[in-house]
Amino acid sequence: MKRTVAVVGMLAATLALGACAGPGREGEAAGPPRPGGTLRYGLSQAPTCSDPAQSSTNQTLYVTRQIADSLTDQDPATGEITPWLAHRWQTSPDATTFTFHLREGVTFSDGTPLTAESVRATLDSIVHTLGGAKAPLAATYLAGYTGTEVVDPLTARVRFSAPNAQFLQATSTPQLAILAAATTAKPAEQRCLGDTIGSGPFTYAEYRQGDRVTLAKRAGYDWGSAVFAHRGEAYPDGIEFTVVPESGVRTGSLISGQLDAISDALPQDVSQIEAAGGRVATASNPGLTFGLQPNVTRGPLRDRAVRTALLRAINRQELVDTVLGPQFRPASGPLAHTTPGYVNLAAEIQFDLPAAQRILDDAGWIAGADGIRAKAGQRLSFGVLFSQVFAGNQAILELLQQQLRAAGVDLRLEAVSNADYTVRQNSLDFDTIYYNTTRADGDILRTNFGLDGRNLNDRGEIPALDAALSGQLRTVDTAERARLIGEAQRLLLAEGLWLPTIELSQAIGVAATVQELKFEASARLQFYDTWLSGR
Repeated sequence: MKRTVAVVGMLAATLALGACAGPGREGEAAGPPRPGGTLRYGLSQAPTCSDPAQSSTNQTLYVTRQIADSLTDQDPATGEITPWLAHRWQTSPDATTFTFHLREGVTFSDGTPLTAESVRATLDSIVHTLGGAKAPLAATYLAGYTGTEVVDPLTARVRFSAPNAQFLQATSTPQLAILAAATTAKPAEQRCLGDTIGSGPFTYAEYRQGDRVTLAKRAGYDWGSAVFAHRGEAYPDGIEFTVVPESGVRTGSLISGQLDAISDALPQDVSQIEAAGGRVATASNPGLTFGLQPNVTRGPLRDRAVRTALLRAINRQELVDTVLGPQFRPASGPLAHTTPGYVNLAAEIQFDLPAAQRILDDAGWIAGADGIRAKAGQRLSFGVLFSQVFAGNQAILELLQQQLRAAGVDLRLEAVSNADYTVRQNSLDFDTIYYNTTRADGDILRTNFGLDGRNLNDRGEIPALDAALSGQLRTVDTAERARLIGEAQRLLLAEGLWLPTIELSQAIGVAATVQELKFEASARLQFYDTWLSGR
């Protein structure tokens, strides 16, 4: 266990900053927790899949996190990796072998027991059945996976071909949640249809894609994470997730009592929610900030000078002040400030329009009659692919479009459905793509920028960057790993491979009757300890 503490030690100081408001404070005055009732939750977007391994959006993970447990959990206050399905574990000194000792008496919702074979089948299915196309995050967490040995019915030994220092933290994520054999045996598409079987405190009662999801409390659940505040079954009898894309309708439904909590409460809605006796609970997402990732093989973005000029042409504070509000922060680099290994690089990307213009002038991009620059007959124009997975995306990019135009850049907005977004992302069919990725570990940089990861820049080798991204994966020395993650952040900006805009925060509108609504370490909601009063 000493090795475990060493690997994750740098998490504590950063994750302790993650919660921006205490979502459960009203519960102190509402009396002791009591079970019962159905929590009605308004999602801003439809879940994309019922399988946690294939989940990536926050709205999807709010649902899938409730039905499946992970080998470990991560304390949102300290960053410590704590027991869940595994009550203890050992990590080899070179971080190539991880041995998990499972709790006795755990069952999946179909009645089958949790065993070491369940761990093997879950991880094997991610690598061999789902792959990076269907489970891009989970697949990168298992980079170099060579298999899982079933040592005995309750002991699983996971092996990698090379050191994988991030893996222990990865076992706390929903993407590596352990699933029953009835689910892991299915092909990818069939795992998204609403009958996913996990060992979590809730089960699927109804799954209507694009409309609603209903969860039912799991009778007899008694193996919660060490982070959870109580033992036994969850308090709510069930959770009804309804998709309500329009922010005004979500807020109105919360105020009128038709919903108990809602996603993506906007700044203009806060006063109405508070006037009705509710509150807005917030948490800052660790991981990759929202930003534009350029495809460096297309159009003017092949020019490194263009990419680095764009860094100075973005007024991030204006994006926050105009579109989002005080619960959000302007990005100060590739990683959010709550992420282990974060380095504040705000000075290197500080808004400086004259500096951006000089860089473009020196690189030969000359403004035309319409103000848009061109070079050798090519206009400085490119598209940004995005979806409405976060309610503020459209407004942020519209303002960004105006900011870049002042520098002589024509940014074209390409809004698409979540499905089309995924297809074009996987095929690298974009000039730039706008997104964020949440994870409480700096390895998220390798996931999105590494040549062995998603490499959405479609770049070739950059030796210094590649060495930093792969090196942090191989070392279990906390200080050295943090140094390499910091170096990777600087190099990404120097190469113009990430154009940060804002840090994502969760802003959840909550009725006064909802007590102890909690965020887990990655700022996703965990409803196990939540209870309802006054209904």
